[in-house]
Amino acid sequence: MKILEMTLKKKWFDMISSGEKKEEYREIKDYWKSRICGKEHTHIRFRNGYSKNAPTIICKLRSCVIDEGRKEWGAETGKKYFVLKLDSVV
Repeated sequence: MKILEMTLKKKWFDMISSGEKKEEYREIKDYWKSRICGKEHTHIRFRNGYSKNAPTIICKLRSCVIDEGRKEWGAETGKKYFVLKLDSVV
């Protein structure tokens, strides 16, 4: 299992952990390109904030594409992102 680490705000963390939000978005920038492209991640560990005791969840990563995201899930209309498509929380 190869895990990608990501930090989220509480709103998005709660939506993913409940199963309501099925995608996570990251801007197409060099930082995310180096962490995502050409990697064989199977799961994502989401952390709710930066504190030492922050809650975490692990989701299975179904796929990663470049596409537009959904506004209700935090994307800007008409903007392209790395779209990380998620399966259930494990």
